[in-house]
Amino acid sequence: MKINNTFVHCLALTALSSLYACGGSSGGTDSTEQTGSFSLALTDGPVDSANQVVVEFSGVSIKPVDGEAIEFMFEEPRQIDLLQLQGSASEAIITDETVPAGEYEWIRLHVNAEHDNILDSFIELGDGSQLELRVPSGSQTGLKLVRGFTLAADGHADFTIDFDLRKSVTNPPGLPGALLKPALRLIDNLEVGSISGSVDANLVAQQCADAGVSAGAVYVYVGSGAVPTDMSGSENDPLTSALVSYGEAAEYRYEVGFLAGGEYTLAYTCGSLDDNPEQVDELVFVGAVDVTVIADQQTTQDFVLTE
Repeated sequence: MKINNTFVHCLALTALSSLYACGGSSGGTDSTEQTGSFSLALTDGPVDSANQVVVEFSGVSIKPVDGEAIEFMFEEPRQIDLLQLQGSASEAIITDETVPAGEYEWIRLHVNAEHDNILDSFIELGDGSQLELRVPSGSQTGLKLVRGFTLAADGHADFTIDFDLRKSVTNPPGLPGALLKPALRLIDNLEVGSISGSVDANLVAQQCADAGVSAGAVYVYVGSGAVPTDMSGSENDPLTSALVSYGEAAEYRYEVGFLAGGEYTLAYTCGSLDDNPEQVDELVFVGAVDVTVIADQQTTQDFVLTE
């Protein structure tokens, strides 16, 4: 890959690569320019009432503070089912690409997501029906995260983008399909830990009318002592959430991945299926508890039925 002061000429990569990079001017290479590597993956904060949420990605751009955007365009668009990326699961879309060291302003995901009668991006509902998924202005601007980062010389920037689908996916009346509104969280993989645990079956039975339809979710709030609320677009919204599911170990479990080290409040609710991010909903929360996350460690927090 040739590098100049603003970055690269367009470059055709080898057959082993799935993308090409272009951006900046087409001047000569500055062999003295310092570089580092950049990696990016995707994960998902889930939504209850869907079998699949598929988004088609065509590339990624990153913008240096000084210079033109650097584009990594996939040779073939990639359809990714975000619902398969829950908990600590993720899927890499950029791996160890060489870029100039320095300050960066934003990251942009290029997506194919319009109401155009093409199921490139779509949501499959619980009844098996499929709706086209549109990102507002997605064909022009993609999904943009305006959060800066610094890449040190010979360093490695390793990030994951969390799609919080519970906050993002809506189905407004009168539109031909669903909308995916940006509710993205950029996570530095060098600074994250996770929380997982079980939910007492007696607690699920007490709170849920039909656990076969929904066993609820664990909501995660920034800071200790937070008062649990629904997702409604307020400053008190949960940071993310995790579905509770009945697994192979014959118990109800949840997992929340990609949390920066720090203090959090967790709470369980069986009302997540009715949580509409467009309005305030009165959900019943139980078992609110403070949890400390330590980078590169998994913290266990179980929810039990108390008298």
